[in-house]
Amino acid sequence: MAAAMIPYTRLHAACAAMGTILFTVTHNDFAAMLARRAYTSHPVEYPAHGTKPLTRDAWFDLCVTRAQPFVANTPEAFRDHFFDHALITAMGLGSAANLPVVAPDGSVPGTINLLAEPGHFTPDRVRAYHEAVSREHGAVLASLTA
Repeated sequence: MAAAMIPYTRLHAACAAMGTILFTVTHNDFAAMLARRAYTSHPVEYPAHGTKPLTRDAWFDLCVTRAQPFVANTPEAFRDHFFDHALITAMGLGSAANLPVVAPDGSVPGTINLLAEPGHFTPDRVRAYHEAVSREHGAVLASLTA
């Protein structure tokens, strides 16, 4: 296993233990305005190195510009932000959390993306996910900025 995958697999396992069903890590490629998938728990539906467009919208402002987490506990709450919302809901997923990986300079080179059943991301769970991400932050940041 590549060294860069180790923090991802540890973080994936920690998040899955808390109820995450779909787990991805994306790298923000601002030159191309794409989020490039660096890790995925579901390679058929969301292959590694696949891309999603980065659009300067409310999600981008919150998660990338302000480096704040995006949390949506219903499909309606994420539908306007995720072009692939139909695939997400077809997989039986109904809530999403995108946790920015913040560099020392305040930039956001990537996000940790978590999806689960509707209503999953309560404030207590979001705090627990932040703690799990914090434990792997250095290694994840290094992999996204290498």
